[in-house]
Amino acid sequence: MESSGRSWSIDSYLNEHFDIPAKNPPGEARLRWRRAVGLVVRNRRRRFRMFSGLHAVDDSQRRKILGKVQVVINVHKAALQFINGVRRYPLSNDLIKEGFCISPDELSAITGMHEDPTIFKTHGGINGISRKIKTSLEDGISETEIETRQKLYGTNKHAEKPPRSFWMFVWDALHDLTLIILMVCAVVSLVVGLATKGWPKGIYDGLGIIFSILLVVLVTASSDYKQSRKFMELDREKQKIYVRVTRDSKTKKVLVHDLVVGDILHLSIGDVVPADGLFVSGYSLMIDESSLSGESEPVHVSEEKPFLHAGSKVLDGTAKMLVTAVGMRTEWGKIMDTLNDDGVDETPLQVKLNGVATIIGQIGLVFAILTFLVLLVRFLVDKVMHVGLLNWSANDALTIVNYFAIAVTIVVVAVPEGLPLAVTLSLAFAMKKLMSDKALVRHLAACETMGSASCICTDKTGTLTTNHMIVDKVWISDVSKSVSCDTNINKLKAAISESVMEILIQGIFVNTGSEVVKGDDGKRNILGTPTEAALLEFGLSLQGDLYDKYNKLTRLRVEPFNSVKKKMSVLIQLPNGGLRSFCKGASEIILEQCGTVLNSEGNITPLSEMQKQNILNIINSFASEALRTLCIAFKDVNEISDDQTIPEDGYTLIALFGIKDPVRPGVRDAVMTCMAAGIKVRMVTGDNINTAKAIAKECGILTEDGIAIEGRELHDKSTDELKELLPKIEVMARSLPMDKYKLVTSLESMYQEVVAVTGDGTNDAPALRESDIGLAMGIAGTEVAKENADVIIMDDNFSTIVNIARWGRAVYLNIQKFVQFQLTVNIVALIVNFVSACIVGVLHHLLPSNCYG
Repeated sequence: MESSGRSWSIDSYLNEHFDIPAKNPPGEARLRWRRAVGLVVRNRRRRFRMFSGLHAVDDSQRRKILGKVQVVINVHKAALQFINGVRRYPLSNDLIKEGFCISPDELSAITGMHEDPTIFKTHGGINGISRKIKTSLEDGISETEIETRQKLYGTNKHAEKPPRSFWMFVWDALHDLTLIILMVCAVVSLVVGLATKGWPKGIYDGLGIIFSILLVVLVTASSDYKQSRKFMELDREKQKIYVRVTRDSKTKKVLVHDLVVGDILHLSIGDVVPADGLFVSGYSLMIDESSLSGESEPVHVSEEKPFLHAGSKVLDGTAKMLVTAVGMRTEWGKIMDTLNDDGVDETPLQVKLNGVATIIGQIGLVFAILTFLVLLVRFLVDKVMHVGLLNWSANDALTIVNYFAIAVTIVVVAVPEGLPLAVTLSLAFAMKKLMSDKALVRHLAACETMGSASCICTDKTGTLTTNHMIVDKVWISDVSKSVSCDTNINKLKAAISESVMEILIQGIFVNTGSEVVKGDDGKRNILGTPTEAALLEFGLSLQGDLYDKYNKLTRLRVEPFNSVKKKMSVLIQLPNGGLRSFCKGASEIILEQCGTVLNSEGNITPLSEMQKQNILNIINSFASEALRTLCIAFKDVNEISDDQTIPEDGYTLIALFGIKDPVRPGVRDAVMTCMAAGIKVRMVTGDNINTAKAIAKECGILTEDGIAIEGRELHDKSTDELKELLPKIEVMARSLPMDKYKLVTSLESMYQEVVAVTGDGTNDAPALRESDIGLAMGIAGTEVAKENADVIIMDDNFSTIVNIARWGRAVYLNIQKFVQFQLTVNIVALIVNFVSACIVGVLHHLLPSNCYG
């Protein structure tokens, strides 16, 4: 019972002072455990070196800081506007020699946060600036100019703190309080030894202590230096972000660090703008600049207000921008230059270990004091009995110094100062290992938390499936055909009229977020999402020669696809002067917007309820074959005012597509592995419920006892209904981002499950942030999703997620074993040292001594 009470008191002490959440720990909790450590920490510089922010910053303080930053920005704007009124930007000889007509500082001033349109207009707007930096707004720059532009206008890299040298880690290790005490003991031992025993016998004890100190310092510094290098390697991996640019008339992907002034950069929903620039063309571009300006309202960017800033996020729309400032010349770069990355957030296990180290340190301190007192009392009693308390010699001083050194040594042995850092090193090793398994861990805590995951909420497309999509079936004009080979495509062409084919091809080519480009090898490539690419590939196989013709049609308005609307719409100007809108997306949603249908002769006929039901049956039949279903429709419009949006109803249905996306090899085995380990796998997808159920059964996710529901059903449930339903849910289809968010938070709050959730879109950010482990897709994921995730799955593969869980569990168990071993060694060493000191004292008292003769 006594042992149980002690165990309970230690647990309660750790929970009270050393318990922090795995994600987004509040400043108060982070500061509380550091205060609780108290004076037991021998070397604060080393113990807290890897951790950021030793001071709690609550929300009110953050608001105050943001307010001050806003004031500074406003003052900065006013000062720059005044300075720019009188400033002249001379051109360097190198710029003149290469034919550039504007300096990097002036370019930076044009797109700065003060956004003075006067300078912009003075240079002739976007066309004038593009001429001065020798850029074609259509074809981009030439690859041969990259090095020259980097030399003259700078590289897209922010200033980094220089890496710490090995000797700086040695200096940190020397700040250990016990080592400093031992150094003093060594000096005293040398002085007294030389005075009493002479050279060389008098230096033996002192040199022994010095060599021990050097050994400890070198081992500590070497360990910390290697650990620092590992984290630097991981940081470099995190910065490998690819963006799309136009160079030499070709669209290609380049590393964000390779961006140069003059590049034509492509932006889409979820991107983080990597440089300052000017809007060239695009549709419905909404930007979040809160990280720069502090303003939460999104900014609409257009030709009238063309300024784009690095660090802002694309909330909606697509665009092309002309890069005008990179690296430290961007507004974001200037802000980053004033900030220092102090380290990483502590993990719950590290905090707990700091608590354990504190308790053991306190016990060690008590043992050390007792040992010193026992030895000192024995010495004084012995002295009183032999020579008297008033008779002192240099040997007496040396004896007391040695006793003190013994006590200090016990503290050194007792306090496991390197234990939390050893765990950090283990986690860093795990991060490195997972990187080779196609998983980039952004937060150390994820390595621990993933080991205790009880539920994985996974996407379907690209995670459970290959994400290599092809159009497998088509329904058009009451004709349903398989189009998996050229023969079937020819049969489809023969079955429908030319007028129907013309509208279908036009709709595919103009209402797309993908584009056809030629690679360096001259072959045709399609850039875009797999679904868009599958439709575009299908259109090219029907009548690819019409792509250039339809691609040149003027797009008046575009509403890009997002996970909330689940559709994409475009309004185009027809060659004959009329207007036509196309929309495509989730089959049920598009069907609801249609009141007519295109028949086999190309005539528009009313869509009766019976026909609608027949089409729904075809949608369900496609879905039951695990095909992803999409509809495409059109509407001719006479005129539309500037403040009107693209029409939402009155469309004519053209076709229904069934898109095949095969299940990844090994997914079923991975799901079985999770279930055997007690991890529940749930599929969360935006697809049709029948498609989701078919894929879930194939993967082994949907069992006989499980149920599949749609997102809106979950959203409408009461708390009691939800509590009863949650354990049975295995598939959630047609889910919106907030449906996923509700599922995650409900599982965490109602059943205390440790939830891992995957996401790829901008709107998945809340669920990724709220989950215990956020897993962003490296291929399909947006930069906003990746920023809010703990782990980035580089190959978008579910098997990789299972590997993370397996590794996380192995690391956690190994660390636990290591901790138990380390603490056992420390406690045994304490007891042995104390008992040894007592035995030596007793023997010394019993045996004859000539010390005081």
